[in-house]
Amino acid sequence: MEVMHCRVAGLDVHKETVVACVRVMAGRRPTRECRTFTTTTQGLLELLGWLTASRVTHVAMEATGVYWTPVWKILSEGDFTLIVANPAHIKQVPGRKTDMNDAMWIADLLACGLLKASFVPPEEIQELRSLMRTRKQLVREQTRHVQRIEKTLEEANIKLGAVLSDLMGASGRRMIEAMIAGEHDPHRLAALAERSVKASPKVLHDALHGRLREHHRFLLQLHLRQWDALDAAIRQIDEQVAGHIARDQEAADGQPPFRDLIARLCAIPGVSFLSATAILAEIGRDMSRFPTAGHLIAWAGLCPGQNESAGRRKSSRLRKGAPWLKTMLVQCAWGAKRAKYSYYSAQFHRLCGRRGPQKAICAVAASILTAVYHMVRSGASHRDLGADYFDRRTPQAKAKRLVAQLAKLGFAAQLQPLAVAA
Repeated sequence: MEVMHCRVAGLDVHKETVVACVRVMAGRRPTRECRTFTTTTQGLLELLGWLTASRVTHVAMEATGVYWTPVWKILSEGDFTLIVANPAHIKQVPGRKTDMNDAMWIADLLACGLLKASFVPPEEIQELRSLMRTRKQLVREQTRHVQRIEKTLEEANIKLGAVLSDLMGASGRRMIEAMIAGEHDPHRLAALAERSVKASPKVLHDALHGRLREHHRFLLQLHLRQWDALDAAIRQIDEQVAGHIARDQEAADGQPPFRDLIARLCAIPGVSFLSATAILAEIGRDMSRFPTAGHLIAWAGLCPGQNESAGRRKSSRLRKGAPWLKTMLVQCAWGAKRAKYSYYSAQFHRLCGRRGPQKAICAVAASILTAVYHMVRSGASHRDLGADYFDRRTPQAKAKRLVAQLAKLGFAAQLQPLAVAA
């Protein structure tokens, strides 16, 4: 196989050690030298010095959890091209399962140009991404505590979750705090509800009439404190994110600041300030890394993989892609689906009947990401195609589709223009 890079290095990164292999072409046969370094700062600096002394031009490593991040940050100071590769692109060939052989195999693949670099955003994007991912994890944990509160109430035969849409709202919070304080009269508990609650006083009384014991009060107090602590942590993260956005100025290459991009993305149906921030934290603002919108959609895992054999294309599931970005886009797609007079709503209802709601919502999410790509790349504003977009297509395409539907029903149709028919 043709060698594209003569002096390369492959790294097998672990929690405590990094096994490095330097591959140098000397004539027709390559020479390899392997060393093991610790993952401490001093050990990584020694690795950087050895790679620099070896005059390598390209260095590749696997994206192993979070262990590759400090290695990347220190080795990025070197005068060589640094590549973080997808482990799935490296481990397809069986055998060689030792640290030394793994490093040698990565070096061989890199020398022949068989490794594709993964998307690694700049450091400021990584910081914003870490904050938004941590926030989402805390929100998930908050939701678990709400579910535990509802479970405790169900054990006491209190059906508060059946009459209130939000247990942590103003009404639900006051009722739960009153239960913790020792109140058990359902009439007094029902009187704590806001006037906006749709349930009648009789329904509230029946739902709050249970058998609440001291054990249940203890659990309610415990979970409520945990919810409050998580809520305070989420507010702190929001302050950090707001400060990060406020400090961000125009990039060196002329790219707009985050506050302008977020305001621009909020014009998309279903995209809020929070979701726009999370999307930009995942993809960054430099769209030159993705040649087309299709490359970004494929990286996000919102398009099926290629599965063709003997001239026949087989169905395939969506790839895992970027799970943090994909879940956020799907949430935005459900919001866009409820927007009236919107292209995204029309697209969902057009696909839902024949492909199902799950595939339809993924198609809407891919359309939202396509719009985000062009808005960030070119600086254009969002322009909704309208709910009647599919009705405004070319008459020839619509006529062809209707004739095909008649043929499936067993009818033969021949079309003539109205002027000729008259």
